[in-house]
Amino acid sequence: MTARPPTFPASTVLGYPRIGPHRELKRALESYWDGRSTYQDLQSTGRRLREETWRRLDGLGLGALPSGTFSLYDQMLDTAVLLGAVPDRYRGGTSEEAYFAMARGAEGVAPLRMTKWFDTNYHYIVPEIGPDTSFRLDATKPLSEVREARELGLETRPVLVGPVTFLLLSQAAPGAPAEFAPLDRLADVLGVYEELLQELAAEGVEWVQLDEPALVTDRTGVQLAAVRTTYERLGGLADRPALFVASYFGDLGDALPVLAATPVEAIGLDLVAGSVPGSVPGIGAAADETALPGKAALPGKAALPGKAALPGKAALPETTARPGKALLAGKTVVAGVVSGRDVWRTDQERALATLLAVREQAGHVVVSTSCSLLHVPYDLDLEPGLDPDVRRRLAFADQKVAEVVELAALLAATPNAAPVGGPTTPAAGQPAKTNAAPEPAKEHTPEHTPEHMLVRSPYAVRAAAQAEHLRLPPLPVTTIGSFPQTGELREARAALAAGELDEAAYDDLVRAEIARAVALQERLGLDVLVHGEPERNDMVQYFAEHLDGFAVTGNGWVQSYGSRCTRPPILYGDVRRPEPITVRWAHHAQSLTDKPVKGMLTGPVTIVAWSFVRDDIPLRDVVFQVADAIGYEVRDLEAAGVTVIQVDEPALRELMPLRREDQDAYLEWAVAAYRRATSGAGDRTQIHTHLCYSDADQILDAIDALDADVTTIESARSGARILDEEAIGDFERGLGPGVYDIHSPRVPSTWEIEVALKAALRVLPADRVWVNPDCGLKTRTYDQVEAALTNLVSAARHLRGDQRS
Repeated sequence: MTARPPTFPASTVLGYPRIGPHRELKRALESYWDGRSTYQDLQSTGRRLREETWRRLDGLGLGALPSGTFSLYDQMLDTAVLLGAVPDRYRGGTSEEAYFAMARGAEGVAPLRMTKWFDTNYHYIVPEIGPDTSFRLDATKPLSEVREARELGLETRPVLVGPVTFLLLSQAAPGAPAEFAPLDRLADVLGVYEELLQELAAEGVEWVQLDEPALVTDRTGVQLAAVRTTYERLGGLADRPALFVASYFGDLGDALPVLAATPVEAIGLDLVAGSVPGSVPGIGAAADETALPGKAALPGKAALPGKAALPGKAALPETTARPGKALLAGKTVVAGVVSGRDVWRTDQERALATLLAVREQAGHVVVSTSCSLLHVPYDLDLEPGLDPDVRRRLAFADQKVAEVVELAALLAATPNAAPVGGPTTPAAGQPAKTNAAPEPAKEHTPEHTPEHMLVRSPYAVRAAAQAEHLRLPPLPVTTIGSFPQTGELREARAALAAGELDEAAYDDLVRAEIARAVALQERLGLDVLVHGEPERNDMVQYFAEHLDGFAVTGNGWVQSYGSRCTRPPILYGDVRRPEPITVRWAHHAQSLTDKPVKGMLTGPVTIVAWSFVRDDIPLRDVVFQVADAIGYEVRDLEAAGVTVIQVDEPALRELMPLRREDQDAYLEWAVAAYRRATSGAGDRTQIHTHLCYSDADQILDAIDALDADVTTIESARSGARILDEEAIGDFERGLGPGVYDIHSPRVPSTWEIEVALKAALRVLPADRVWVNPDCGLKTRTYDQVEAALTNLVSAARHLRGDQRS
């Protein structure tokens, strides 16, 4: 670009929710997948949602509107299609058939791998890139969305996944040489991006946003050189739009000076999780130095059980001094001072102070969100039932857009001096004072942990006691927990909430569903059963509804992946368990069978990770409060005769800080919290845990330290990397690598399951290998579940015979 770049408007957001205020996209997708509507119907819904979003943002006064943030499934998958990086096995049908086959699988074809988007609960599809991948531009999506908005009289800024992040988050295609990395194809990919930028310029687009969140994680010298190459090459392109490179979820660190030295016109900084270059850490940390990892300050170090420390104050991470004014001079800085990750109102005084500090360094400052608003619900106005004292502290997507616009006006009206004024209601960092928040009972505070919750007998002692009590065969078959939730069950739950169904009638329906699930498992020959969780709407929300200190929403949906949405609870106060939560259902299920039935609990880290969490006390202390509540539930289940108890921690890896230097401290207190919750169990009570899309091979030491007797892993799409002989090392406990991908409607064959189990048996003895799906079965149909579990049992029985011969 040779001409002077256009001025970036004073306010923007990096992205916006796309599922629809009332989950319209979810319903349209599932209708299309079920054959009840056409692809044209689905496209029509998407167009309507995009139009509503642009009008909504424009009506709120936002200066610059993004386009391209809408997706029918996932933005990384969209980028693979944009670049033509579609593996041959998905070709042959229509473009939409190929798209959804990559996401969900098709007859005889498994889907691409899916994993967590950095430290969030959003999942992305992992593209496959090989030495021979053919790249070819398909600019249909970005160009058509620019034109759609223009028909409404609105100009937009296309948002794309940046080339470096795209390649760093991709995986090597099957059959690629061991030394190959997708980043090796950077030069070829850049050619496609150059072509796209020129087409967008010809369309009259002034600014393009290239998202590079991978730059906030630890990067090698080779990778930083790739950043320099990328943005020198794209920045040197003639006839291109102005380039805005967005980062989020942390500090750019060493990538910032590299990026700042290139010709890009604008750089986006996350000043909630990160900090103003050359200054103290970002505004996300509360006054007493606390926040979620990856969102602000990392809580301090906690000791593993057997070591001394229990939780105390969290410490702010060290900040590396960086050049200030000279680094960003002449650049536009898009300053992310309104959190896109939580639901708390922004402290305007602190945010304005941050903006003024940035303005002293940058050529031009734009007010924005710290990341896309994809991770928060749409509109607080859709939640009239929230406690007023909690509600006044909250801001959902629309309210955050309004905060961005207001801060931009304040910045424009404020000279480079100390800001005046501030919020009139509590911001995120201020204590919650609500009628619903109880004073913590002494036994629920981190400083007063019952001794029986701290130490269990050695694993060898427990394993012998459990083998004698449970008498399970080699390769025991189980499931992860949930069974399909029927339409009748969902309707009954809604009727109960609306007061149209009484508690007794609802309980009768739940008992009938439990009986159905138990009978099916007995008939198919599973070894350790589950009750199917028909009473639960969600594995986190259900517990939030029964614990003090939480609020739940009626319409606070956020996207997890594809059509899957969750309603994260709001953890605003001290947590305690007023009464047993799961015991009556587990006891009822166990009464229906002589086989062991698992008690099903969600672990403390996951409950916190999948909630919007208070940040006025250290995160570690919040997790330990939840751990104590779960610990009392473990004791009550055991007292009721339940001797297999699963305490899931699917989010263990997800909450881990993005920078390696911060990870050990987190893992120590996360492990301590789990052991705090489970160490009250007796020797013959078998504790299971479950981890989801966790790159578990990277944290095997921490998994081992959890001291669970059996660990099941969501690994069906990961190529069973957990079973690498070197990675598995001395892991001595039971392990169940998921062999049935429940996120796809396809049913794995017995042969496929046997292949996966044989891989496990190469590194582990049969009495330590468990046979299980990779996650709960809630989203599948009973027909799919019965077919898949039939094949699981058949594979296990066949291989048991092989083991005996």
